[in-house]
Amino acid sequence: MTRKVSNFSDLIQRVTASCLLHPLATAASGKEDDNSPYDSEENRNEEYEDEEEEEEEEYEEERAVGPLKALKVKQMEGLMEEVFETVSSMKRAYVKLQEAHSPWDPERMRAADVAVVTELRKLAVLRERFRRSGGGEGRRKGRRRGGGVASVREVVAPYEAVVEELKKEVKVKDLEVKNLREKLDSAVALTTNGSGEKKPGRSLSKRRLGIQAIAAVPTPELFEAAMVQVREASKSFTSLLLSLMHNAHWDITAAVRSIEAATASTDKYHNTSTTSIVSAHHAKYALESYISRKIFQGFDHETFYMDGSLSSLLNPDQFRRDCFTQYRDMKSMDPTELLGILPSCHFGKFCSKKYLAIVHPKMEESLFGNLEQHSQVQAGNHPRSEFYNEFLGLAKTVWLLHLLAFSLNPAPSQFEASRGAEFHQQYMDSVVKFSGGRVSAGQVVGFPVSPGFKLGNGSVIKARVYLIART
Repeated sequence: MTRKVSNFSDLIQRVTASCLLHPLATAASGKEDDNSPYDSEENRNEEYEDEEEEEEEEYEEERAVGPLKALKVKQMEGLMEEVFETVSSMKRAYVKLQEAHSPWDPERMRAADVAVVTELRKLAVLRERFRRSGGGEGRRKGRRRGGGVASVREVVAPYEAVVEELKKEVKVKDLEVKNLREKLDSAVALTTNGSGEKKPGRSLSKRRLGIQAIAAVPTPELFEAAMVQVREASKSFTSLLLSLMHNAHWDITAAVRSIEAATASTDKYHNTSTTSIVSAHHAKYALESYISRKIFQGFDHETFYMDGSLSSLLNPDQFRRDCFTQYRDMKSMDPTELLGILPSCHFGKFCSKKYLAIVHPKMEESLFGNLEQHSQVQAGNHPRSEFYNEFLGLAKTVWLLHLLAFSLNPAPSQFEASRGAEFHQQYMDSVVKFSGGRVSAGQVVGFPVSPGFKLGNGSVIKARVYLIART
C-alpha cells in the first residue's frame, strides 16, 4: 500500500513538472483546437456586416448624387441649345457671305466674314464649357491616371493661339502707326521746303534706312508669295469690272473679240475667223488678260518707264536696299491712305498711269455715266470710289512685286507665252481645268493671261494661259 501511494505521488509530480515546463504551448494549442470553429464564424459575420455597410454607403451616395446628375443633364441640354443656335447663326452668316459675292459688295462681304468668325469663336467657347462641365468625364478619368498635363494643354492651347494672333495684330498696328508718323513728317518737311515734285518715296526710304536696320532680306519665296497676291487681286478686280459691264448691258462677246484682236496684232499667230475662240463663260479670262498686259507693261524697268532713271545701273547695291526698304514700308499700308497723304509720289503716278491705260474714257462713261473719276486721275488726284479702291488693291500688289523684283540679286526674269505656242507644263499653267487634271494633247496657247517668272534659285512661277485646240 505504501508503495502504491508513492507511485501515485511520483505520477502527480511528473505531470505537474510537465505542465510547469510547457504551460504556454499547451494552452495555445489547446485554445486553437478548441476555438477555431467559433473564430471562423465570427470572421464571416464581420465580413457580412462590412458588405452591408458598403451597400448602405453606396445607396446614400446614389441618393446624394441623383440631384447633381439631374442638374448636370439640365445644364447639358441648355448647352446643346446654345450650340444649335450658334450653328444656325453661322449658317445664316455664311449664306450672307455667299450672297455678297454676286453682285460684288465688299462691305457686305466684310460684315458677313466678321459674323462667321464671331460664330466660330462662340462655338469654341461652348466647346470649352462642355469640357469643363464634365462632358468628357470618362476621358478625364484616364487622364488623371497618366495624362493630366495633356488635359491642361488642351484647355490652354486655344487661348495661346488667340494671344499669339493678338500679338501679331499689335505688331502690325504698331508698324502702321510708325509708318504713318514718318509719312506725316515727310509730308510736313516737303511742304515747308516747297519741293513738292521731289521724290518723296525714295527720300523717305533713305531716312527710314538710317533709322532702322534691315531686319529681313528679300528671298525668292517672298517673291512667289507676292505673285500669288497679284493673281488674287487681278481676279478680284476682273470680276468687279465684268459685273459692271453686265450691269451696263455690254456686248461681252464683242468686247472679248476686241481683246483677242489687240492680242493677235502683237503676235505672229493670227486668227482670221470672225468668231471668238473664247466661250461665253470664259470671258473673264480674256478680260483678265487685257488687264494683266496693261498693268505689267514696263515691269522690266525700275520705274515702269515713268522717267529715265538709271539708279539700278549706277548704284545697284544701294538701289536694291532702297527697293526692299520701300517694300517693307508699304507692305502693311492702305494705299488709299498713303495716296491721301502723298498723291504725287512714285506709286501715285504709277496708279494714275495704269488706270488711264486700263479704263478708257468711253468705257468709264459707259459704266458710270460720267467721266468724273477719269478727270480726277488726270488732275493728279485719286478718287475714293469703290471701283478705284479695288483698282488700287491690284496696283499695290503689282508695285510690291516690282519692288521685290528689283530687291533680288539676280533679279527674276519675266516671260510670257505667245499666242499659238505649244503648251509646256514646266512653264505654263492652264486657267481652264481639264478632266483628270491633265491637259489633253493638241492644245496650244489661245492667249496669255498673266506672265511667269524664272527666279535666281532656279524655281519657276508658271505663266497662266488660255488653251485652245489646235486647228
